[in-house]
This record gives sequence, structure tokens and C-alpha cells, in this order.
Amino acid sequence: MRCLLLASTFLACFASLISATALTFKLVPNEKSCFFTYVDQKAAKVAFYFAVQSGGSFDVDYSVVGPNEKVIMEGAKERQGDFVFTANEIGEYRFCFNNEMSTFADKMVDFEIAVENEARAQLPSRQGTSPEQTSALEESLFKLSGQLSTINRNQKYFRTRENRNFSTVRSTETRIWNFSLIESVMMVGMAGLQVFVVRFFFQGARKGYV
Repeated sequence: MRCLLLASTFLACFASLISATALTFKLVPNEKSCFFTYVDQKAAKVAFYFAVQSGGSFDVDYSVVGPNEKVIMEGAKERQGDFVFTANEIGEYRFCFNNEMSTFADKMVDFEIAVENEARAQLPSRQGTSPEQTSALEESLFKLSGQLSTINRNQKYFRTRENRNFSTVRSTETRIWNFSLIESVMMVGMAGLQVFVVRFFFQGARKGYV
């Protein structure tokens, strides 16, 4: 019971050290959208993840700009990305997605921004609990947190793959339907042309006979 209480207390303290934003939005053609997060401590870890779920070739331009308009990272025509960098300056960080490359395709972009401080939460001491037990529990909870983060990232990866595969299947079905329609029209046209040619030959032969 005491371990459970310590675990719940630690998780509450650990959650307060992390601020995260996860969104899914539509990026229309020739549009640039930016999102902002404020880092109030130096040496904070900033995790940035994005994936294009649907639209066009599943690619987008991105950039991360820190305070004083310093470009931290950028890329062009990327399908997804998973980055972690250290915020060396306090201030507002800007995360931008650019779809100016596209003229007609909307992009559905899923992204997450998380800010985590370096300092660990201190577990409150409980009567009858040794420092070794508290340290072991703390390490186990951090390990569990890392494993949950890995599972979450894997779920996002498989969801992205599922969306892309579904879009590919839907595109293939559309192409098959269009090809079948064109093939049917060509077959009807060829049949009509053959009837016309046969009738033309018979009419010519009849005129020659007369």
C-alpha cells in the first residue's frame, strides 16, 4: 500500500515536469502553419514528432525556430520525423509546417511537442521506507515511463503506416475503376467501328455488283 502511494505521488510529480501538445490538423495547399511553445528553463529537453497521415505524396516541409529567430532544424519533403533537442535559451520556440509545394493536395499532419525538464521529482520520504527502496522505486518508474513512451511512439508509427496503406489501397481501387471504365468504352468503340467497317465493305460490294 505504501509503495502504491509512493508510486502515485511520484507519477503526479513527474507529470508536472512535462508539458506536451498533440494535435492533428489539415494543411491546405500553399499554406504555412506555425505552432508555438514556451520554454521557461535552460537545458530543457524538447521532443518534436510529426507524421503526414494523408494527402499528396505524404510529405511536408518543416522548420523549428528558436528565440532570436535562430533556426534549430529544418527539412524539405519529409514524411515524418522524431527529434529531441536541448533548448539552450529561454523563450518561445516556433514549429512550422509548409505546404507551399502543393497546388491542390490537402495534407493531414499529426504532430506532438513535449517539453521535459532535466530535474527529477523528489519522492517524499515515508516512515519505514529506506532510501534504497525509494531509489529503486524511482528508477523502476522512470524505466516504466520510458517503456510507455516507446509504446506510444510505436502506436503512432503503426497508425501512420495504416493510414498510408489505406490511402494507397484507395488510390489503387480508383485507378482500377478508371482503367476498367476506359477499357469498356474502348471495347464498345472498337465493336462499333468493326460494325461500321463491315457495313461499309458490304455496301461497296453491293454497289460494285449493281
